[in-house]
Amino acid sequence: MKIILTHEVSGLGTAGDVVDVKDGYARNYLIPRNFAIRWTKGGEKDVEQIRRARKIHEIQTIEQANDIKARLEGVKVRLAVRSGDAGRLFGSVTPADIATAIKASGGPDVDKRRIELGTPIKTLGAHETSVRLHPEVAAKVNIEVVAA
Repeated sequence: MKIILTHEVSGLGTAGDVVDVKDGYARNYLIPRNFAIRWTKGGEKDVEQIRRARKIHEIQTIEQANDIKARLEGVKVRLAVRSGDAGRLFGSVTPADIATAIKASGGPDVDKRRIELGTPIKTLGAHETSVRLHPEVAAKVNIEVVAA
């Protein structure tokens, strides 16, 4: 199935790219989560608009990305969440929670879609996550999850 990406998807492409993926991946994952739209001849007009919007919000140079990386890695992020007796969380920590905690800790404003969690955070303690700032620059952010 041919689709137009509306957001950056790791391993697939960036917003505005026209890619060919398996039907089930598009129908069950990309389209319901608004990561992509179906490709149509009329949709080709949307591609240019998506690319222009991406350029506005995108970090333009590697130097900018390295500056933000230095600021991110210097911030101590504490995230207070509800947990049970054994240190297990009620639910898990989402990228949106992490983006809000980074901003509250005095760090730069980070888009939640750029935060990559390897495995879901479901326990208290120190965790490390990656923030993809630029195709060539990723920052490691240490997060301390504490009981609320």
